[in-house]
Amino acid sequence: MPTSIQVAALAVNVGLALAQTTVTVNVGSLLQQIDGFGVSQAFGRASQFQNLTDGPRTQGLDYLFSTTTGAGLTIIRNRIGSGGAGDSILPTSPGSPTATPSYVWDGVDAGQVWFSQAAMSYGVKTIYADAWSAPGFMKTNGDQGNGGYLCGVTGETCASGDWRQAYANFLVQYVKYYQQTGIPITHLGFLNEPDLVTSYSSMQSDASQAASFIPTLYNTLASNSLSSVKITCCDAVGWSDQKTLTTGLVSAGMEQYLGVFTGHMYGGDPTTPLATSLKSWQSEGADLNDAWCTTWYSSGGLCEGLTWANKISTGIISANLSAYIYWQGVEVNQFQASSYLVASDGTTVTPSGRLWAFAMWSRFIRPGAYRVSTSGTVSSVAIGAFKNTDGTVVVVFTNTGSSAQSVTLSFTGFTPSSAAAYLTDNTHTVASTTATLSGGSVTVSVPAYAVLTVKLSGTATTTTTT
Repeated sequence: MPTSIQVAALAVNVGLALAQTTVTVNVGSLLQQIDGFGVSQAFGRASQFQNLTDGPRTQGLDYLFSTTTGAGLTIIRNRIGSGGAGDSILPTSPGSPTATPSYVWDGVDAGQVWFSQAAMSYGVKTIYADAWSAPGFMKTNGDQGNGGYLCGVTGETCASGDWRQAYANFLVQYVKYYQQTGIPITHLGFLNEPDLVTSYSSMQSDASQAASFIPTLYNTLASNSLSSVKITCCDAVGWSDQKTLTTGLVSAGMEQYLGVFTGHMYGGDPTTPLATSLKSWQSEGADLNDAWCTTWYSSGGLCEGLTWANKISTGIISANLSAYIYWQGVEVNQFQASSYLVASDGTTVTPSGRLWAFAMWSRFIRPGAYRVSTSGTVSSVAIGAFKNTDGTVVVVFTNTGSSAQSVTLSFTGFTPSSAAAYLTDNTHTVASTTATLSGGSVTVSVPAYAVLTVKLSGTATTTTTT
């Protein structure tokens, strides 16, 4: 019979054994589909990027889109201009909503045509075109900036008439110009931050007003053989505002017309899902406060890479996001800001820690992947698991704590045959690190203040469920 001391020692040993953290990945249990991760080059940034000399321009593109030396981004977000000549495809009013518009297309679109083509050369297939505003002559305030509403939406009338169909025609013509250039726009938005009035391009809308336009846009796309283009709404400033808009639009029956609900993080990060059966994207986020920094982790500041790694992780895992998009990709001589991922002085090109935060997701989790369920928790570590279309499984660990954590991965519905791990922290940048495969399980050590991504090949052993 064991003594009381032996029993106590046994209890301690059992406790130590239980402390060895195991996380189980259920590869057959599918959650949301992933569309990808991306950036914009709106408001002329694409043109500035294009005007760099060959070396820096190629290096910048590699940092954004390469799956071997960069972030492997897979979405770009272009702006549909609404201003005068050189910005909008309809710089001058036709005189009335039913008059024939005189569209103007320069084939450049302030560099966004080049940027789209360049992204496509790296395999990017998701191109989101979004309008910040309708042209001023279509709005209640007669100005493409300073808010105002689209003439004809619920509660808003104009002496010039109802411009909803004309606005839909305008948006569809933009899509057709890109199509003619060999660039298929996959997603189309008609609002940007409708809950914010700015001096630059901006247009206000609530859910009922958006609902009074969405069917018109949907039908106009269909009548132009563009039904494959997914309509988005509404790119609100913050997630709580987007929740309000989403609830109103779902109640109004708009899910049948829409493809994706889109919101920003400036007024609050996405931490819980939107109440919809459609996909959700965080379609614009950035550090708008700090000067340029390349830091991975120092104090948890907004410009730091780990901060954005955690935002991405929370959005994908807790808010069920299908995409996460930073504001700008590459900027030239804008060192007063961190609202972009890669900086250039015109000669050299420098990536930020924020870029590498995106790389730890986008380089390994490719479009069409599904998030899969996991069980088990690790102190201060967020865990997301995914199944790619090629059958590989990816697990991303985001450790915001001050201690390293040892984790053993086990699998349901999948038998791994190989495992590779990659680490980003203050001294490593997507660097190969140890992953030990033994008996169908994989053991890794996740350092403090780090992201570790494990990619596994193997064999599926069960049928997937959703």
